[in-house]
Amino acid sequence: MLHKSSPMAQWMILLFSLFGVLHGDESMPTSIQRCCQNGRARAMDGHDCTILPFVPTHMCSVVQEQCCRSAIIDELCCNGIKMARQQGACERPFFHGEPWETKISKMCCDCCELGLTAARRGLSCELPGLLLPRQCSYAAKTCCGNNTTEESNLTAAAPEKPEVVTTKPPDGSNTCKNSNCSQLCLGDGKCGCYDGFQLRRDGVSCEDVNECLTNSHNCIFGQVCINTEGSFRCQRETSCGTGYELTDDNICRDIDECDLGTHNCGPDFICINTEGSFRCRPKDKCGDGYIQDAIGSCIDINECVVHHNPCLPGQTCINTVGSYTCRSNTITCGRGYHLTEDGSRCEDVDECRRGNVCGVHGCVNLLGSYRCECKAGFNFNSITKLCEDINECMHYPGRLCAHKCENMEGSYKCSCTSGFKLGYDGRSCEDVNECEAKPCSQECANVYGSYQCYCRRGYQLSDIDGNTCEDIDECATGGHGCSYHCFNTPGSFNCTCPPSGYTLANDWQTCQDIDECAAGTHTCSVSQSCFNVLGGYRCLAFECPPNFRQAATGSRADASATVRCIKSCQPHDVNCAHNPVNLVTHTAISLPTFRDCTEPEEVVLLRTTVPADPAPLLNATDVFFVILGTNSQIFDVVRRSDDGMIMGVVRQVKPIYGPTDLVLEVSMNYVKSGIILQRNVIMVHVFISEFSF
Repeated sequence: MLHKSSPMAQWMILLFSLFGVLHGDESMPTSIQRCCQNGRARAMDGHDCTILPFVPTHMCSVVQEQCCRSAIIDELCCNGIKMARQQGACERPFFHGEPWETKISKMCCDCCELGLTAARRGLSCELPGLLLPRQCSYAAKTCCGNNTTEESNLTAAAPEKPEVVTTKPPDGSNTCKNSNCSQLCLGDGKCGCYDGFQLRRDGVSCEDVNECLTNSHNCIFGQVCINTEGSFRCQRETSCGTGYELTDDNICRDIDECDLGTHNCGPDFICINTEGSFRCRPKDKCGDGYIQDAIGSCIDINECVVHHNPCLPGQTCINTVGSYTCRSNTITCGRGYHLTEDGSRCEDVDECRRGNVCGVHGCVNLLGSYRCECKAGFNFNSITKLCEDINECMHYPGRLCAHKCENMEGSYKCSCTSGFKLGYDGRSCEDVNECEAKPCSQECANVYGSYQCYCRRGYQLSDIDGNTCEDIDECATGGHGCSYHCFNTPGSFNCTCPPSGYTLANDWQTCQDIDECAAGTHTCSVSQSCFNVLGGYRCLAFECPPNFRQAATGSRADASATVRCIKSCQPHDVNCAHNPVNLVTHTAISLPTFRDCTEPEEVVLLRTTVPADPAPLLNATDVFFVILGTNSQIFDVVRRSDDGMIMGVVRQVKPIYGPTDLVLEVSMNYVKSGIILQRNVIMVHVFISEFSF
């Protein structure tokens, strides 16, 4: 409730009074005050400020609407201040109303809490340094000064909302006179819109604000927001269910199917509405002995079933259409009884004397029945009156037999799985030693419940029967270590070597070269040297080139493999003297066929006496190695250091398949200050075997 005018309303009345004085109308304030009071009274009665009664002047209409809005804002702000003081919580779901209404209440509630906090901390209620809106500032100061006289005005005081006030400029010109604004004219050529609307880009017309999309609604959990023109409404997410409808105020209301005519009662029924449904009541009633069914027809009542003992003892009830009759009983004996000879009573039948009802089992007569005394392994069935076999295997699983149990008529029998035999007690199972029957062709090992066959070295167990041992063909499976040829034997294998030049080593697998030169089995002449190669020998006779002479050899063995030729020029032979080649050496090596030549194979080492890391002198001697001829694609030479001296290493980089012979020519150039001082040529005679061993 609003108890007195707020500062906002007083300021508006003073402003309009001043406006009237400036225009020379002394009766204007009283008229304006009545318009304002009428607008506030409309707000207090719950009327819409945009739909007010017609007044003769435009000025009164504006004042009436603005004072109406001011009264609503006063009350909304007052609600926020009350909520802050009483609850201490300012969440928007606690406030009721449209989004713009809850927004004002929440703002005043938050600002009131700010004032209360300042009061508790002993701060100034003026809140210096805070540029708060006038509505917020007034709520904060009011709540902060709660020990002053302002506290008594909380129910009426509320902050201002100056943005809704529109006045005429002081120069007397009315800028809104010819305005084309669709809703509100703010003056100076500016237009405004009512709450729930926003100005379009043309600055004149207004369009609806979809509060559901902008999330400016206050619908709570379980409700869905539905946009309306200038506002929104909250509707339940779930339906009301059958027999109910959702009203505009979001309440589930019962549907009166009888009033709407949506029931399915027939013409002989009367519709009675119930909460959430309806009932069909027949118009006409049925007579005695009848009952009305669901479609209104009268059907007979079976009194013999519906009523408990409708007839006297000794009588039988017989149903008739619309009634029933009682008939005296005749003597009827039940099962197990029969009439006496005079037909006056029933006596027991002795089934045990009438026939062999229990078979091989004993029979005991009972009143109106009998019972069989069953033998061991059988059980009496009181329904079928027979002795039925007891399935001991099912009744005592895992307790009678060690392995398998087989039910028999009146008993059971135990048996064992494969690899076991029945024990002396007829229940336990003992392992069978299958090896006694010699099922394996070679070796047998008994295991629990089975056996395992084993084979000697060189044999393997057959995949067909698992008992027979078959010879392993080591030659076919690659399980041999023969360097040349393998031939299989039962349980083993043998290795052989090429027919000449090789002999089998002590491991009986590797082929070892025969040194014909050392054994003296060669055919070389006296002028030739015998050089042993893999798988044979060569008779060599190296000759020095012109202008070279053979150097003396230290021993015969050294001469057989190497011949050194030193330059020996004729007098006045200038070309010979300028030839840098000073030494030509013939040597021979024997190599196998390197079939897998993924990595270089080192075949020849060329040592020198030149230091690898000489002292830092200007004229130090260096050595360069070069392979001459076409063999440079098969061989290469790299330079290394060996014991501090330069060494050349000749490597085979590509495979050569023998048997073949070739000559590898390697040049050793001694260079000093960029000039070749001396060149030594090594002629390596390479004999490559046919085999890789």
